Amino acid sequence: VQQRVIDSPAPAAANMGKWVAGPALPLPRSEMAWATAWEGRLHLVGGYGQQRVSNTYHHVFVAAENRWTTAAPVPKAGNHVGVVADAGLLYAIGGHSNQNSTPYADCFVYEMREDKWRRIAPLPKARGSISVVAHGGRIHALGGAIGDDFRTKRSVDWHTVYDPKADKWETRARLPVGRDHMGVVVIGDAIHVLGGRIHSASHNVRFHDVYRIGRDSWAKRAPMPTARSGHGAVLYRGQIFVMGGEEFMSRSRGADGQMRLHGKVFGQNEAWDPKTDRWVHHAPMPTPRHGLGAAVVGDAIHVVGGGPVVGGGVQSAVHEAFTLG
Repeated sequence: VQQRVIDSPAPAAANMGKWVAGPALPLPRSEMAWATAWEGRLHLVGGYGQQRVSNTYHHVFVAAENRWTTAAPVPKAGNHVGVVADAGLLYAIGGHSNQNSTPYADCFVYEMREDKWRRIAPLPKARGSISVVAHGGRIHALGGAIGDDFRTKRSVDWHTVYDPKADKWETRARLPVGRDHMGVVVIGDAIHVLGGRIHSASHNVRFHDVYRIGRDSWAKRAPMPTARSGHGAVLYRGQIFVMGGEEFMSRSRGADGQMRLHGKVFGQNEAWDPKTDRWVHHAPMPTPRHGLGAAVVGDAIHVVGGGPVVGGGVQSAVHEAFTLG
């Protein structure tokens, strides 16, 4: 509880909105990276859970029935897997085999109607904690982290695009600054990359970079009010909403000999309006978390799972949904 932060420097929105409780996840999870939704269903892939950091989980929230179900497991166990849904397909791009380290290049696609996965062309280079979006039938994989342990881990500025028809990857203009654990949202012909960390959660950023697809170039927009990483980012009612995340500050060893992490777990719920290039804050998350899954299903932002304390030691099954009413 001491780590929770909900105060935002952004002005309050005219409509603060509200949070409601949803059905809990089938089991506590975190660090699956992100969530994605398609036709009223939210998908969560991989992540930490049941005392393991690499899992083949694939849970699906069916909004019309207000319940969770289990779908075909992803073929490779991992965490921090980049996911996105497009045209009835769910893509799982890269990930980590160990705790936020040891990335792999394996990529898979899930055919929703058949409940089956198949392997597709791997990433040109292994990486995890990637931000992934779909646009124009292609899949953009941005940033991410490499390294086999916390000493060698570093963020990358790589930007590659997958063409499903050709089953191959192409290179695009690199991120202005390499980072991972970012939020990413598509508006029209632009990809918005929000926040994230440079090499570690002790170096979070407020950056709001926009990739202009037709020009293969980057531009700047108003930075996030709160620097954070491991947060959710979605497009809801024409605005970008960002919620949750963490910041690492220090570590110490307790009297029991156990190492403890100190930092902040964010509950701020901030929104950016593309018409004004300004941020406001809405009702904060009832349960601040990081490493969560966030996606829009129907007229609500569903935020599920995640860690309620800094680091990957604790998972949750919490499911809360935000709506402007």
